[in-house]
Amino acid sequence: MPNERTQGWSAEAIAALSMTDIVRLQEELSRELKRRFEKELALGFSDVVDSTDYFTRFGDEAGRRLQQTHFDLLGQAVLSAGGRVVDTAGDGAFVVFPSVERAAAGFIELEKAITQENQTRAREQQLSVRIGIHWGRVLTDGDQVTGESVNLAARVKASAAPNEIRLTKEAVQELSGNSYRSSTRLLGAIELKGIPRAVTVFSLDWRERDVFPDAVCILETGEEIQLPNQDTIRFGRLKESDGLPANDIVLLLPDETDARKISRWHFELRRHPRGFILRPVSEQLTELDGQLIAKGAEAPIRPGSVVRVGRVVTLEFVSRSHLSTPDASAATIGSQ
Repeated sequence: MPNERTQGWSAEAIAALSMTDIVRLQEELSRELKRRFEKELALGFSDVVDSTDYFTRFGDEAGRRLQQTHFDLLGQAVLSAGGRVVDTAGDGAFVVFPSVERAAAGFIELEKAITQENQTRAREQQLSVRIGIHWGRVLTDGDQVTGESVNLAARVKASAAPNEIRLTKEAVQELSGNSYRSSTRLLGAIELKGIPRAVTVFSLDWRERDVFPDAVCILETGEEIQLPNQDTIRFGRLKESDGLPANDIVLLLPDETDARKISRWHFELRRHPRGFILRPVSEQLTELDGQLIAKGAEAPIRPGSVVRVGRVVTLEFVSRSHLSTPDASAATIGSQ
């Protein structure tokens, strides 16, 4: 309803309006609101994974520093991609971009910056975020951004796995066939809290699959294990330590004598911007492609790399990305 500040109308003039006048005025104002302030934008949310547990384990000061690291890295990445941080609250942030391609570029830059940051952090203190992107109509005056599309983007973020960039079908449709669309993988239609319809979502694979393996095969048994999407991955025979997971990939053998040749913590992979680096943390034998790697030394891991652990377990690192081709992805999107 117009007021004296915006329209110069007096209270008496407003009170003199008939019901029909008011309905017509509302319709006119609604059209004007859409004409002036409605816009399509790429809407993105990111937040820190398991921040509550982090505060509990490491204290308020460390938790607040982790939040600030997220905001600082995000601000740099968003700015470089032509986006804008709309709001931050707690451990999360709401950002907007003029296109989905810029949103994807900005969030990929964020993930790479986090990987770089995590190289100096212990596994338990590394930063991990989840990200959601949606393309939709909002009301914005260049500062505030509101609308149902904002809520949808936030819910998509909440559904994402750690270190995952998740997009709606509407967002993927805005990507050109020769850009990031070929790196999206259909996850299907999912139910999101507060959203009255199932939402079709995709995952954006932001790593280079010819550089980063995503699974490991145990050659003696044929078992294949998906690598967790995190910057440090631990391998060893110990499952838990002080009630917490000790290794991400637990290497178990039925023969106790052979099992003892695998250390409780044997080696770790650390993700760098250009690939994984293997680093033994045990004096027990670790061989990479037939070469002995000493404790504390580092060597690159690629798809096809073979690691021999204690000369009793053989691990082959592989890429099992099931990404749609650009044409197949487009067909899938169009059929939803």
